[in-house]
Parts: sequence; C-alpha cells; structure tokens
Amino acid sequence: MNLLKNLLKELHSFLILWLTQSFSALGSSMTNFALIIWSYQQHGSALITAMLSVCSYAPYVIMSIFAGALSDKWNKKMTMLISDSFAALCTVVVLVLLQIDRLEIWHLYFLNALNGLMNTIQQPAADVTISILTPKKHYQKVSGMRSFSNSLISIMTPIIATTLLTLTNMKVIITFDLLSFGIAFIALLCFIKIPKVQDENIKKESVIQSAKSGLYYLKYNRGILHLILFLAAINLTASVFNATFPAMLLSREGGGEVALGIVNTVTGITMLVGSIVASIMPTPKSRVRLICNALLLSMSTENFFLAFGKSVPIWCIGAVLGWLAIPVMNANMDVILRNYIPIDMQGRVYSARNTLQFFTIPIGYFSGGILVDKVFEPFMASQQPGGLLVTIFGTGKGSGAAFLFFFLGIAGIVTCLIFRNSTHIWELEQ
Repeated sequence: MNLLKNLLKELHSFLILWLTQSFSALGSSMTNFALIIWSYQQHGSALITAMLSVCSYAPYVIMSIFAGALSDKWNKKMTMLISDSFAALCTVVVLVLLQIDRLEIWHLYFLNALNGLMNTIQQPAADVTISILTPKKHYQKVSGMRSFSNSLISIMTPIIATTLLTLTNMKVIITFDLLSFGIAFIALLCFIKIPKVQDENIKKESVIQSAKSGLYYLKYNRGILHLILFLAAINLTASVFNATFPAMLLSREGGGEVALGIVNTVTGITMLVGSIVASIMPTPKSRVRLICNALLLSMSTENFFLAFGKSVPIWCIGAVLGWLAIPVMNANMDVILRNYIPIDMQGRVYSARNTLQFFTIPIGYFSGGILVDKVFEPFMASQQPGGLLVTIFGTGKGSGAAFLFFFLGIAGIVTCLIFRNSTHIWELEQ
C-alpha cells in the first residue's frame, strides 16, 4: 500500500492529465471513426476516404519542424489549451454543417488540415509535459499506461460509435466528443500545474535557429536518427495499410461495418494486453532488439492474414499477431528517446522527429488510395475466373485490396531486415 501511495503521489499530475486527455481522445476518435464510415458510404472510394488522413498529416509534417521551436519557447499549458480549443471549434463546425444538412467532403478536408496544423504545436508541448511531470524511473510505466489508454480507446471507439450510429446519429457522437473536450479542458486549466523547464538561450534563438538545433541534435546522434528513419519506413507501409484496411473490410464479401468494428475491437483488445505487458515488464536486456523483433513480428503476420483470409475470424487472428507487440515496442522507443534527449531540447528534437518520422504517412495514405482504386482493384477485376490470383485473393470489390496486403507484408519484412543491420541503432545499447 505504501508503494501504491508513493506512486500515486509521484504521478498525481500525470494521472489527471492522462485520464482526462484520454477521455477527450475517445470522443475525437469516435467522431473520426463515424466520419470515415460516412465518407466511404457517400463516395465508395478508398482514395477519397484516405484523403481525410492526408489532409490531417500534410500540414502536421510540413510545420512540425518549426512547431517544436515555438513549443520550447511558449508556455506548455497555454499551448495545449489553445490547440485543444481550436480542435473543438472545428468539431462544432462539423456539427453545425450536419445540422443544416450541408456537410460535404471538402469541408472535412479543410477542417482536418486546420486540425493537423494545430496538432503540430500541441503534440510536442504534450510530449514535453509528460517528461516534466514524470520522474525518470517511471518512464516505461507511463509509456505503458499511455499505450493502455490508446488501446482502450481503440476497443471502445468502434463499439460505442457503431452502437450510437445504429441507435441515434452522428450528431450524438459529436456532442459526446465536445463534452469530453470540456472535461479535459477544465482539468488541465484548473487542476494541473506544469513546472517551467527552459534554457534561457532558447528565448534568444530565432525560430529558424531553434528548428536547426533540433536537426543538428539528430545529425550528431545517429542512433536516434536511424531509429527515427526506421519508424518512417514502417509508417509508409503502415499508412498504405490504414488506407487499404477499411476499403477492404467494408467492401469484401463477409465484411461490412460490423466486420470492421469487430476487427478494430480485437485490435484494441490486443493492444490493451500488450500495454499491460509493457507497463509491468522488467527492463529488457536490449531495448533495440525488442523494438526490431516487435516490428518484424507485426509486419510479417497481419498483412498476410488479411491478404489470404476471407472471414472475420482469420482477420482477427491477424490483428492479434500484428498488434500484440506494438505497445511494448512503443514503450521502449519512448524510453530511449526520453532518456537520451535532454528535457530542454525535447520540444525541438521531437518536432524534428515528427517531420522525419511522419512525412511518409500522408504519402502512404495517398498512395494507398491510388493503389486500391486505380491499380489493384482494376487489375483483379480483369482476371479470369479460376485463375491463380482469383483463387488466392478472391473476386469482387476488395480482392484488389487483399492482393495489395500481400505486397505490404513483403515490404514490411524487407524494411525490418535492412534497419536491423544498422550499427548506429545498436550503438544505443551503450
């Protein structure tokens, strides 16, 4: 009991921030899930739906390099409050457009771009805040807890959102989103004190100089840089996967909204289990080896189960194998970054990281939409009945997406094997 009391005392501010921000993230995730279904039902296009994510990530990647410099200069608490408020305002606009029956896809593209822009400033401020509020000895535990909440959100989002869409409508989901934002906003404003940790030299630097300092840090810390580039390559494959996944499950025989919800829920439960493991596991002998093995397991399993499987149970097995080790990987990646990078540099370095690690995501989403709509689906539609590819990947809409998953599995394995041989990454063990 004394250990528990000491833990709660040491993590008091973090726990309030974590719980309320996670609740707000649940509301936002439900809104995004409902809008993806709305988009695909309205247009039936993987590319149009994927562009929702492209519009979110493009400004995020472009502006991240400068946002970290601003984050290190500005008050962390005020930055998070303003950014979250702007995101809530965008959600209100969606609600109003739905209310007057004027919502169109280009509205969502524009609002997602604005949200992505604000998120470039909010995320590095939030990441640094976690480091400030958390003692170093609890970094792995806190990373596991954050993975736990993200996994719980992944479980609850499709269940609650699908239920509310069936029983009510999208307006109810958006109202819940705004309510969750209000609770998180009040908690951050009134109950969380974020100590100031700032190097006086940061104030004297221009935004350009501060952005350069983040890049220079990565230039002279090649292990961190190569680890970030490893994740960038994985993100390219993963974002093509994410663009293809709903298109296949919503259109494949045996799929549909219920199937999409089931597989997403299984994914969330799997990540929940992985997050618990990450929270309680002892310090591994080799964090780098664990990261490499976890990504290899993920890339070499789920893609092939989606490619060759034709039923919900098979897709669910793939989800378990593909996502079980990801929270453990994320937790150890997070510990490496927080231990290596000084707190007063983290905003700038994390922003440089965001640009380098996430620039492949909008490329992947856009490429995934193009590949599904313009290449793989037309190619599979032109195949003769009884042919080898038809026998393996099936017929009808969704068979092209299944064929694409086969290539993604190969690309993921090759990526893991290449970066596993980087001597700079292994130097992080020292």
